[in-house]
Amino acid sequence: MRLLRLAKIVSVSLRFGLDRMILDADSSGRLARIWNRVFFWRSFDESRSVRLRLALESLGPIFVKFGQMLSTRRDLLPPDLADELALLQDRVPPFPTEQALAVLQDFYGKPVDDVFRRFERTPVASASVAQVHFAELPDGTEVAVKVLRPGIEHVIAHDLALLEVAAVVLEKIWPEGRRLKPREVVAEFTKYLNDELDLMREAANCSQLRRNFKDSPLLMVPEVYWDFCGRNVMVMERMHGVQISQTEALKAQGTDLSALSRAGVEIFFTQVFRDGFFHADMHPGNILVHLDGRYIALDFGIMGTLNEVDKNYLAQNFLAFFKRDYRRVALAHIEAGWVPAKTRVDEFEAAIRTVCEPIFDKPLKDISFGKTLLRLFQTARRFEMEVQPQLVLLQKTLLNIEGLGRQLDPELDLWKTAKPFLERWMNDQMGWRALVRGIQDEAPSWAGTLPQLPRLVHHALNDSGKQYAAQQQRLLELQRLQRRQGRLLGLVGVFALALLAIEVWRLLGL
Repeated sequence: MRLLRLAKIVSVSLRFGLDRMILDADSSGRLARIWNRVFFWRSFDESRSVRLRLALESLGPIFVKFGQMLSTRRDLLPPDLADELALLQDRVPPFPTEQALAVLQDFYGKPVDDVFRRFERTPVASASVAQVHFAELPDGTEVAVKVLRPGIEHVIAHDLALLEVAAVVLEKIWPEGRRLKPREVVAEFTKYLNDELDLMREAANCSQLRRNFKDSPLLMVPEVYWDFCGRNVMVMERMHGVQISQTEALKAQGTDLSALSRAGVEIFFTQVFRDGFFHADMHPGNILVHLDGRYIALDFGIMGTLNEVDKNYLAQNFLAFFKRDYRRVALAHIEAGWVPAKTRVDEFEAAIRTVCEPIFDKPLKDISFGKTLLRLFQTARRFEMEVQPQLVLLQKTLLNIEGLGRQLDPELDLWKTAKPFLERWMNDQMGWRALVRGIQDEAPSWAGTLPQLPRLVHHALNDSGKQYAAQQQRLLELQRLQRRQGRLLGLVGVFALALLAIEVWRLLGL
């Protein structure tokens, strides 16, 4: 089975000329000329990036998802490849309804019609890992039932094994292979896929995001019905709305697109900086808009997390960018160890200024954040900057926000929209509000500790006294030992002198 799959991969690679991407790295051109004579009948009108995208689509959904993930790694890929791979769509025909019913019956232990009041046999969405059916719970609640594709674990295991082999080979035979870190990329992809294969994990992500935005005027998140969920089945509230890419339909229902675009920016920065937990797959297919203008989030398989250090570091860098304080940005990178300590601050500052200065005071329609990020990555490589893994999803999400903003309001200025939010957040983190919040957080602990304080102080002082007495005792013992050693050395010296005197007397007597 694996050999057949490998043969197909090789066949598709040759058909779309992917081998030429490796041969082009041979500066002498000799190997390419020999190879082209062997495959003399091949000719390609498309660019290498288009051929790569078509090849991945031919190889199936797992390779499509791999290409999608690669498109976010603009720190590794040339711009033409990253731009083309971003066009990949996870379009997969649905699997037969009978299989979905079998999965559900196996999980619930009884027929689907005994579990749900109504279950629609025709799926409403299908992807490489799962598909979705609408249904009703026994109490009449409308739900969406997500069912894992049968046998997908086996398919993924085979394809991942082949990707790992391909990564090793690529590192060995392609000069650029080591810089692209293919084995690390495949390991990262494996982690994402394994997370998506556990629908309980996705349900937990959905529940967490819903709790973070409870009663929010900006974002709606479906409720999870845990009694109906398992590793290969997820049941959540059915959401009604218009897909965010259908701008004409949004206008028809009276949605203010400018306000919607600004709300999208606020939602993104709220998730990142307030919660450190953000939806990392915000393409138009995963976002609906409610009749009241609120966003509706769907598909929670890929989520990003940031710790407090990441959030503070990012916020300071964003604010420094907004204030055009490029020296502060350069110093922050050096202090964080993201670039080597030997880096000259003035040179790094100048490089950052060259990339970022042209983008300010322009509407979003005149700015390509993709190109800006690309130039920043090129600058990063020049200064040996290591791309932080926890920020890769953040970069991808920011690019998605750019695309949504362009569709909704081409005049949106992302910087001006985000700056007030970040300043408020920084004040909350570092101002008097942060002090008050810290006191409130610690008050329960203090309430339990304060009554014990006199006893704890007494114990501490008593322990300190005991420690001092013990130290003094050890010093006295050392002094006595030194005196004993001194007396012993004195006796040895006298004995040695006596022996020497006897030996001298004997020699003189002779």
